[in-house]
Amino acid sequence: MGSPLWAYLTAVTATGIAALVAALWWISPGDPADLVRSPLFWTLMVLIVLGDLRPVLLSSSTAAGGTYPSTMFTFAALLHYGLPVAALMQAVGILFNGAVTRKAWHRVLFNVAQVTLACAAAGAVLALFGHRPGAAWVPAGTDLLAIGLAGLAYFVTRGLLVCGAVALHERRSVHRVIRTTIGHQSLVYAALLGLAPLVVVVMNHSPALVPLFVAPMAAVYFTATISVRRDHQAMHDGLTGLPNRKLLVLRTEEALAEARARQGERVGLLLLDLDRFKEVNDTLGHPVGDRLLQTVAHRLTHSVRPGDVVARLGGDEFAVLLPSVRDAAAAREVAARLRVALTEPVRLEGMTFDMDASIGIALHPDHAPDFELLLQRSDVAMYLAKEGRTGVELYVADKDRNSPERLGLLGDLRRAIDRGELALHYQPKIDLAAGQVRGVEALLRWRHPVRGTVYPDDFIPLAEQSYLMRQLTEYVIDAALEQAADWWHAGVHEQISVNVSARDLLDSALPERLEAGLAKHRLPPKAIQLEVTERILMTDQAYTADAVRALNSLGVPLALDDFGTGYSSLVRLQRLPVAEVKIDASFVRRICESGDDERIVRSIVDLVRSLGLRSVAEGVESAEVAARLEEMGCDLAQGWWFAEPMSAADATAWLREHRAPVRPAFRVPDPAGLLDPQTA
Repeated sequence: MGSPLWAYLTAVTATGIAALVAALWWISPGDPADLVRSPLFWTLMVLIVLGDLRPVLLSSSTAAGGTYPSTMFTFAALLHYGLPVAALMQAVGILFNGAVTRKAWHRVLFNVAQVTLACAAAGAVLALFGHRPGAAWVPAGTDLLAIGLAGLAYFVTRGLLVCGAVALHERRSVHRVIRTTIGHQSLVYAALLGLAPLVVVVMNHSPALVPLFVAPMAAVYFTATISVRRDHQAMHDGLTGLPNRKLLVLRTEEALAEARARQGERVGLLLLDLDRFKEVNDTLGHPVGDRLLQTVAHRLTHSVRPGDVVARLGGDEFAVLLPSVRDAAAAREVAARLRVALTEPVRLEGMTFDMDASIGIALHPDHAPDFELLLQRSDVAMYLAKEGRTGVELYVADKDRNSPERLGLLGDLRRAIDRGELALHYQPKIDLAAGQVRGVEALLRWRHPVRGTVYPDDFIPLAEQSYLMRQLTEYVIDAALEQAADWWHAGVHEQISVNVSARDLLDSALPERLEAGLAKHRLPPKAIQLEVTERILMTDQAYTADAVRALNSLGVPLALDDFGTGYSSLVRLQRLPVAEVKIDASFVRRICESGDDERIVRSIVDLVRSLGLRSVAEGVESAEVAARLEEMGCDLAQGWWFAEPMSAADATAWLREHRAPVRPAFRVPDPAGLLDPQTA
């Protein structure tokens, strides 16, 4: 109440009802009795009521609904009986339709009002031509212009009134609504209003023949229905009934065109992907998964604003178009509302499902000028939300791994492998209790000829999405084995830990390469250790992979890196041949400042010990953190407090120098202050 839409509906309804009441005053006292006794009146009344039950639709994309076949008989009644009777008959048909379809009372009254005003406009045009139709008035050939203009006035009045309401309801411009709806409806209106004079002629000649007009009306209806069904199938998803990508493209282009015409207007595109949906399909089958998708579609369509478009792009991926959005904060509010709707538990097949989704947001013109780029960048934001477990992310250019700068970096990386620009640096791992070195971690560094030092966070994600990852892994393993051989044969028996991706770990060629490398350099399997991220625990493939079993048989130990950043269970560690668990640096650095982080690290250390595994703390940068970890019972630690990542030559000298227990006093000096803890 009080909104522009409410004010518009109230004004139109009040004006239309007032016009209807005024028209009814013009009915002569004897007319009602004559009408009641007339079979023709009741025939028309029945046809109008039946014609108001189902609209004729020519396109599934019409925003203002369809055209009701009752229009033909209402216009015929207007020509034959005059405005009061026609308006009264149409009002009865609309009221009956509202009762059957259970429309809201304000919609029913608005429909009565806008039809009455349309009849009044048509009656005014006829009056201008001197026609005052009463009982048994039959149009002649000379009346075609008057009837045509009256029909046009009827159509324009109804169209403008309905399009105005739709525009306010969906927060779109009237021009856009008219452009997308009037063209379709004008064809049906032309056919129905064009037949109305013929109905009047038949009414005058033989009223019993009037029901025959039901046949052409039915033909128009069924032809339009077939057309709509085909159009709907082409533009909508068969499972959920939501718009598909094709219709989403059309709607987005319309919204973008309108936004360009209005300065300061924004268009938002939200890309939504369900989390862990594959588990439902794999566990309970696709029929249950399909029902879950239908539930998701229902919730999404009932959680967006009027005028927003919810589409299914395929699988468990949905898109939401915001044709008009104030700013990024408003788009986030819509995304948050969608997530709240989806997190409500769903019960299917006697089971309760807890759903969640990751949503990416991109805005026009802030992030993209057209649909394709808008979709691509919302997809980037969605994957950032999924990777970071944040739920909702707005597109940020600096985090876009597909930016032209990063794609150029990928090309440079391809050449860097061949040119020998890559090198391994080594960071020691220290036994906190004994103060002795217990191996080193190999960290890849890239000395770019133009950019300088490029760290793994900048190029490893790019490599993981291309074929270069295998080449990088092969280079790192070969370099690590060669360095391990130099150390072991020189009496420095230190294990080298190498980071590999989940895809590398599951590659059947990896054990063969390691076995061949160990044999070539005459090294024992324990000379090298493979580190994988915690994500490997999120899939059951790792527990059944032949490559993992082969590595275990070979005797090459595994370590779990960055533990604590995912959602896996420590109990699942028992199913993998893991020797040590590395606690993520984001928790370790704050254990002296944050009670929550301190409790998390302590819990991980205790649980890892209970499973008979070794715990390693990453990112130790102060004596206080090292002492607290030792007090907790953490086995090993690495970080800048002990030593920074060093080149092979520097690491060799450091290891020879620090064969005695390593304490904070043995930390590598940095008199120039050149070392940056953030690059560890």
